[in-house]
Amino acid sequence: MSVERKVAQLIMPDISTITPDDVRTYRFGSILNGGNSGPGGDDLAPAPEWLALADAVWEASSAPLANGEPAVPALWATDAVHGHSNIPGATIFPHNIALGATRDAELMERIGEATAAEIAATGIDWTFAPTLAVATDDRWGRTYESFSEDPQLVSKLGESTIWGLQGRPGSEGFLDQTRVIATAKHFYGDGGTGGIDRGNTAGSDEFLRSVHLAPYKPAIGAGAQTVMASFSSVNGEKMHGSKRLLTDVLRGELGFGGLVVGDWNGHGELDGCTNTDCPQSLMAGLDIFMVPEDWKGLYQSLLSQVNDGTITMERLDEAVIRILKVKQNYGLFSKPRPSERSLAGDYSVIGADAHRAIAREAVRKSLVLLKNNGVLPLKPNAAIEVAGAGADSIAIQSGGWSITWQGGGELTNSDFPGATSIFAGLAQAMAEAGGTARLASDSAAGANPDAAIVVFGEEPYAEFVGDREDLAFRDEEGLEMLREYKERGVPTVAVFLSGRPLWVNREISLADAFVAAWLPGTEGAGIADVLVGDADGSPRHDFTGKLAFGWPSNCAPNSGNLFEFGQGGSFAASPALPALDLECALLNQDFSNGLRIFERGLNQAITASAADRGGQADLTNLVGKSPENAVSIAAFDKDAQEDARRITWSAPGTVVFDWKRQALPEAGALNLTYKVGARPQGQLLLKPQCEGCDDAIDLTSTVALAANLGWRTMQIPLSCLSDGELAGFTLESSSAYEFEMEIAGIVPQANDQKCTGPF
Repeated sequence: MSVERKVAQLIMPDISTITPDDVRTYRFGSILNGGNSGPGGDDLAPAPEWLALADAVWEASSAPLANGEPAVPALWATDAVHGHSNIPGATIFPHNIALGATRDAELMERIGEATAAEIAATGIDWTFAPTLAVATDDRWGRTYESFSEDPQLVSKLGESTIWGLQGRPGSEGFLDQTRVIATAKHFYGDGGTGGIDRGNTAGSDEFLRSVHLAPYKPAIGAGAQTVMASFSSVNGEKMHGSKRLLTDVLRGELGFGGLVVGDWNGHGELDGCTNTDCPQSLMAGLDIFMVPEDWKGLYQSLLSQVNDGTITMERLDEAVIRILKVKQNYGLFSKPRPSERSLAGDYSVIGADAHRAIAREAVRKSLVLLKNNGVLPLKPNAAIEVAGAGADSIAIQSGGWSITWQGGGELTNSDFPGATSIFAGLAQAMAEAGGTARLASDSAAGANPDAAIVVFGEEPYAEFVGDREDLAFRDEEGLEMLREYKERGVPTVAVFLSGRPLWVNREISLADAFVAAWLPGTEGAGIADVLVGDADGSPRHDFTGKLAFGWPSNCAPNSGNLFEFGQGGSFAASPALPALDLECALLNQDFSNGLRIFERGLNQAITASAADRGGQADLTNLVGKSPENAVSIAAFDKDAQEDARRITWSAPGTVVFDWKRQALPEAGALNLTYKVGARPQGQLLLKPQCEGCDDAIDLTSTVALAANLGWRTMQIPLSCLSDGELAGFTLESSSAYEFEMEIAGIVPQANDQKCTGPF
């Protein structure tokens, strides 16, 4: 192979930034689709379009080269972290936190096998799963990707998942055309960073090995072909640049012989590196750079560094040989084009009944009963009412990494063809047993139901965005519903959807039964399998799930457990309920030192919506559109994945920010970090949200002066916005315009500023 082709083997770009012609020209060793990428820029593209692109990439990478140089097919990798979840209609299994509650290794192997089959049907070769993190702080936004806080349980379930995805080493079906390449990730310590994505895991060598490193030896023994390096650090040492950890420990001590792939631009976070220039990572032991957008610059710099000796030919060859060996083990050199493989194009495999049955089994085995005062199982002839935002929302019950990276947002049930919401499953089960189920939103005033099921919990999120500062569950929708039913004398079952244990003592206290249902995925009927009794009144299935993480007794982090690891009740034995602390001081936060409104890609203490002449539409995590599309807000990468927002007006419209707060800084300012391109053609106004507020701040001159000058910060004194109770603000444009924002917040202000622009 030429040096150019060898270097190309190290490059993994995203399908959103390349074409098959680019693949033919550069001959990348691998490609990926990020959580929001799809064929033709459509992340809702149907399965045939994924297979067609797989064929196009295979043909481009396999096309003959001049001078007899070997053409090496590219591998396509995807984040199938709980099923082939980028594909509409695929089976989406419960997230790992739920699977940890099942403690069923044999079930994990079947889930891996089913997931591999659905991936293979679209012609994709490789999944970035399973996650082997031992999450030790539930504030971490990836907690739901961890099987457990117990390293032995993580080891057992991770091993079985790898067997399911790849087949067992030495078996006839190992990495055959029905299987895919697995990834043990994120090496290592990603779950111990104190709840911070891309943070630092600290501890003694003995502790780190016994907890965070422990799952990797079984995973390597199970035949894992690839390992992904973590964004995070171990005792201050960034993993993407650590020769000691990636080479000495992973390869020397653990004996890993496969390839090491970086995470999304993880190399660019090293001191002295950028996304386009980082020989340090390769020399430390990285074999493939995941460089979604900046692949051309990285290719050129790596090529120069090989030619000038910065990167040794020995190290380049070592990395390429590892990549080629994985491809050889996978049989890539003998496999036909993707569409000609044994499962490819058989779209009945995607969301197959047999796979959905496995997922439904996983749902019912993962449910953990934390309280039952006799309301469960539901009587077969009962009339029940089902309430809550999660009752009939497959997007909410599936969580992050479901169709899109962060999940939720604008997704509706129609984006999950073949799936079953929790309500739909309950309605069917009640009808079969001789009772009825209705949605609370469809219920007319009248007689009380025999029981109510309140389905509530976290909005979907993925890593980085999902990090939080404490364990207080603040959304009071479910709490208010439970209070209302209690006042009416209606027995209640709380079904809590979450990616981690949270402080919900108030809800546990009010409910007659409380079920931790985690993030069950597309097969919501698994909830009804356990909650609804048979026609003769006996349980159809009992609760068998046990907590894989301790459940907090207080909303403050690391403040002790209400329920310990391994607890979980059954119909015969509901767990003893300790005294409940119903007070959480963190719910009454004092924002006198400032308020984060939008930061790190996350709505912090706000709700947001977009409005035009057609009305107002809620925005999930500040992404979405106004009713008539006059305003659209999209996420994009500034310094990290989707950490900034692009607000585009195609016609007059408004973005609305609202917050709940007690006190703001007496001398404070609204702080915005922003960027604009062209000068505005109309007015851009900032209007305060408060009682009696009429005045607007004209930002037109400010953004006109900032045009094409990159990222800037403006600060507008609160005294300019309101003399009283400021509860939010709006951005309103009178004409087509584009405005990018990274940070919005209230900050203390030392000096008074003028109330007219530019700011």
